[in-house]
Amino acid sequence: MSNKTSHESDVSFIQALAELLRENDLTELQVKRDYGENDSLNVRVSRQMQTVVQASVPAAAAAPMAASAPVAPVASTDNADPASHPGAVTSPMVGTVYMAAEPGAAPFATVGATVKEGDTLLIIEAMKTMNHIPAPRAGTIKRILVEDGAAVEFGAPLVILE
Repeated sequence: MSNKTSHESDVSFIQALAELLRENDLTELQVKRDYGENDSLNVRVSRQMQTVVQASVPAAAAAPMAASAPVAPVASTDNADPASHPGAVTSPMVGTVYMAAEPGAAPFATVGATVKEGDTLLIIEAMKTMNHIPAPRAGTIKRILVEDGAAVEFGAPLVILE
């Protein structure tokens, strides 16, 4: 394969990876292609995703607010990063958050609820696998920092458990 043909196929390959990234709502994809001895292509395609944390607002109240102003993150009472809070339960993986077992079902956890160690707080879907995220210890849920259907990154704070 000539260098020009190889280069053109590599560009097409990278464009296809970028499209996969967008279509599947991924944040990063890394691939290595080996063409032969001392000839390979390493590709890492990534994008930044914004995670917006919203306060729970009844649907009737949310509609006028959404039309008039951008949604602001929930303000912390101590202005500290929620990830540094000693009661923060963080995401063990990249994926999509689901607060209930199925649409319309009661959420696994609510603010003010008391949970036991091992109780499911939420589900994170990663690569079509539903991963139950357990409470690491017993306590009361003080804040929920993610919303149903939101994308989360590894290490992102999910809930504050005290």
